[in-house]
Amino acid sequence: MSKNDQLDWGQILNPKSMLIRILGIACAIIAFKGFLIPNKFLDGGVTGISILINKLFDIDISILLLVLNLPFVYIGYKKIGKNFAFNSLISILLLAIGLQIVEVPTITTDKFLISIFGGIFIGLAIGLIIRSGGVIDGLEVIVEYTNKKLVFSSTEIILAINTTLFLIAAYKFGIEKAMYSIITFYTAIKTANYIVEGVEEFTQLSIVSGKHDQIKDLIVNQYEKGITVYKGERGYLPGSFDIKSDCDIVVTIVTRLEIFHLKNDILKVDPQAFMSIGSINEVSGGVVKQVGHH
Repeated sequence: MSKNDQLDWGQILNPKSMLIRILGIACAIIAFKGFLIPNKFLDGGVTGISILINKLFDIDISILLLVLNLPFVYIGYKKIGKNFAFNSLISILLLAIGLQIVEVPTITTDKFLISIFGGIFIGLAIGLIIRSGGVIDGLEVIVEYTNKKLVFSSTEIILAINTTLFLIAAYKFGIEKAMYSIITFYTAIKTANYIVEGVEEFTQLSIVSGKHDQIKDLIVNQYEKGITVYKGERGYLPGSFDIKSDCDIVVTIVTRLEIFHLKNDILKVDPQAFMSIGSINEVSGGVVKQVGHH
């Protein structure tokens, strides 16, 4: 998306996107009011900072979420695009309004349940809002900003911010509550990733084998997957550097539910096959969404 793109109100106000956004907001409200805020549990990022300031200075959580996220919305506007920024702003405003008008009773005071289910609900909220085209925790936007502006990586900055946040929580609320908050943060990350990437997280599998024709047949005709073939060389081993041979490097995209079976079938064809596996966030086109029969 170009940072100079035009606003697409059809996309921003799309009924499906709005429904996903509202579901995400509902999950966030449940997480905040039913689990985290009444029990002084933190998440990471802007949400965690907002809860911490709310508990320390009794400033309205809605105001904090809005004010602390605005700089990141602006960065998103400049670096990612207008649609992203407006999607995020709408989501944050809806969350702020929802926290003001929706009453949710404290669901539990059990620390373990709070850390797990508070994390699940906030992770659902973050993931669903991302699926709708925006964010409710602007710290995600720092990835785009730090790549070009600062010497530190986005991971290092986010880790430093969250470490500081949990250290303050440990000092103010006790080490036990801070440790449970880390579990909340971890659960939220995993849940959000699951929502964004889905159960069929895609994996790229590259195979180098002397029996490349049989492996092509296996992947295309038995697993019904598309392949890409690169021309390469194999060999160059320690002690026999001068020995080499031409080969086809076969690349395919499968889901994580299929990778185990496909690897086993490839090793049956060629026990010496070299395989490299890497997770990918998104694919489009081709036949990657077809599910094999294994």
